[in-house]
Amino acid sequence: MSGVRGWGFGVRMVGILAVACNAVTACAPSVGETPKAGAAMSRAIIDPYLRIQEALAKDSIDGIRVNAGDIATATTALGAPAFKIDTSALQLASAGDLADARAKFGVLSDAIVTYMTGLHLTPPSGVRLAYCPMVAKPWLQEGTTLANPYYGSGMPSCGEFR
Repeated sequence: MSGVRGWGFGVRMVGILAVACNAVTACAPSVGETPKAGAAMSRAIIDPYLRIQEALAKDSIDGIRVNAGDIATATTALGAPAFKIDTSALQLASAGDLADARAKFGVLSDAIVTYMTGLHLTPPSGVRLAYCPMVAKPWLQEGTTLANPYYGSGMPSCGEFR
């Protein structure tokens, strides 16, 4: 896509990032700002993530694609360090079945927890970090009763809160 050619302004779509171009700044990705240390992780990421976690804990893939897409869209407000969250959410959106969704959810969970840890962010109020030793993967969830998304109804309480 090009803008007004005579002035050297325009916007190009590169992958999923919009790139703003002009004669002064050349081309630079349009990204959000990285949250400050101590801030709570964005609800725009956590809320759809929790809906995915709940679905997988109930052995369902209903809503996975839409919620994973919502996460990918919301990562643009988190700055460049959220790139792994974006790519893993897009991969989860393409999951073909329950086993595939659970495996890709593990990658997304790792990306979110790593992002939060690296930037010293906290989970939103009421959200807790849990860990499944059987798959060696973390997840975030609400409530006080474990709802393991990796094993669902097969082993719903496998894991521990951290």
